[in-house]
Amino acid sequence: MIVVNYINMEIFAKRLYELRTEKGLTLSAVAKAVGITRQSVKRYEDNHSQPSMEILSKLADLFGVSTDYLYGRTDI
Repeated sequence: MIVVNYINMEIFAKRLYELRTEKGLTLSAVAKAVGITRQSVKRYEDNHSQPSMEILSKLADLFGVSTDYLYGRTDI
């Protein structure tokens, strides 16, 4: 059985942008760190796409946050 969790993509887009700019990272730097294109990161930040679970995990590791935080399931 597949369980689909509620994901607020607007929160994800906002938090990704905020974390990236707080760390002073460019779109290209984030893309290189997680193994995707600059355009993919931009699409996530513009709320036009959502990452795979693998990329989500890599983004969470890069920024030192949980995947739940990125997806807006927690504010911690």
